[in-house]
Amino acid sequence: MKEFKHFINGEYVASASGKTFENRCPVDNSLIGMVHEAGQAEVDAAVRAAKAALKGPWGKMTQTQRTALLNKVADRINERFEEFLEAECRDTGKPRSIASHIDIPRGAANFKAFSETLANHPTEGFRMDTPDGKGALNVGHRTPKGVIAVISPWNLPLLLMTWKVGPALACGNTVVVKPSEETPATTTLLGEVMNECGVPEGVFNVVHGFGPDSAGEFLTTHPLVDAITFTGETRTGEAIMKAAAVGLRNISLECGGKNPGIVFADCDIEKAVEGTMRSAFVNCGQVCLGTERVYVERPIFEKFLSRMKEEVAKLKLGRPEDPEANFGPLVSLEHREKVKYYYDLAREEGATVEIGGGIPDMGAELNDGAWIEPTIWTGLSDDARVIREEIFGPCCHIRPFDTEDEVIELANDTNYGLAAAIWTENSARAVRVAEQMEAGLVWVNSWFLRDLRTAFGGAKQSGIGREGGVHGLEFYTETKNICIKL
Repeated sequence: MKEFKHFINGEYVASASGKTFENRCPVDNSLIGMVHEAGQAEVDAAVRAAKAALKGPWGKMTQTQRTALLNKVADRINERFEEFLEAECRDTGKPRSIASHIDIPRGAANFKAFSETLANHPTEGFRMDTPDGKGALNVGHRTPKGVIAVISPWNLPLLLMTWKVGPALACGNTVVVKPSEETPATTTLLGEVMNECGVPEGVFNVVHGFGPDSAGEFLTTHPLVDAITFTGETRTGEAIMKAAAVGLRNISLECGGKNPGIVFADCDIEKAVEGTMRSAFVNCGQVCLGTERVYVERPIFEKFLSRMKEEVAKLKLGRPEDPEANFGPLVSLEHREKVKYYYDLAREEGATVEIGGGIPDMGAELNDGAWIEPTIWTGLSDDARVIREEIFGPCCHIRPFDTEDEVIELANDTNYGLAAAIWTENSARAVRVAEQMEAGLVWVNSWFLRDLRTAFGGAKQSGIGREGGVHGLEFYTETKNICIKL
């Protein structure tokens, strides 16, 4: 049995209160280990360690030195690849085939990508005239924002945590990370890597726990935290925004989504099926950018639906180590209760269950795990709760449409605005429709294709702020103007 302690000021420490909670594997509900729950004392120690580190060796490093150190961290994660892979798969239940290609390598790459590009982006400079005719120079200068609170989710624990920690450290900040209580392992393990690579004490800190009256609330309300970055559900994002208002701390929130996929009759149907399959069912549908609403132009609706059902039937449920498995369990039994509630609600609201819709029989060894069937519905009305509310499971509703204007209105008819996918071989239509999508990220004939230099974030209730490229610089640094009179 493992023990997951906090990582504070370069050391692993237990909670003074002795409070712990269970970390269970969603594959079979077996006990992985006990996680220490942080109280105010541990959170305060972590934040103060991070604040002190800003004035220590870390704060005196050059950009070149920080880049070299973060590159070393990326390399060390890859050297310990199997350990990180095992920890991630135990926590999430996802197939090794997925985690080994996405979670771990991309999680490591975030340190290199941001340290080598984002933090070296130029600032602005202007020459201005003055009444004496001699002029002045205005030079933009970036400084670290300070202590960044990182609240990371459970669906891609290492990848989405380092997506925030990478640029934060590249810009010279220090961090206190609160990983999801469901998936503490890889964030905890990263503390060892930081020490092995010589990252100064206090630069990277980890506290475990829950949200209200626990580590999450204590961290986001701490007066020495300078900015908060969060990925998770909208309701939690609203609570964090309220906490950040005290002291006027900056926030970056990536929240919920109910993302549409639009399939036009002139698409390459096999590409559209393949892309929509991934967007709806990869990682058991537990992807913030995933597609839960699919709109298909009527002439190809039946063919598209038939092909989707064929592909869903091929999904292989199994243990992470099963080389043939490409579909794992949900992250927890608690989350399965939520998803199963929507499966039952879909029937009550009049859905036709085209495939799936229940809990599979995985056999005696696995039936205690958080397994659920990949599911496709048709026939729901546009105001059904299953169409309006985020489910975050392996499911989608497929609906026909007739005109471009109609589908644009349907796609945008949501409180969310994170992502959208458009499938068409007509380039004019692609641009025309993409420009009208009320979403922060729109894919055309692709899905989950990400250039880390580009803006990432949501509209409406899907979030506030943008990260990625120069947009990350705006969040992770303070820009001052230095005016030099000549």
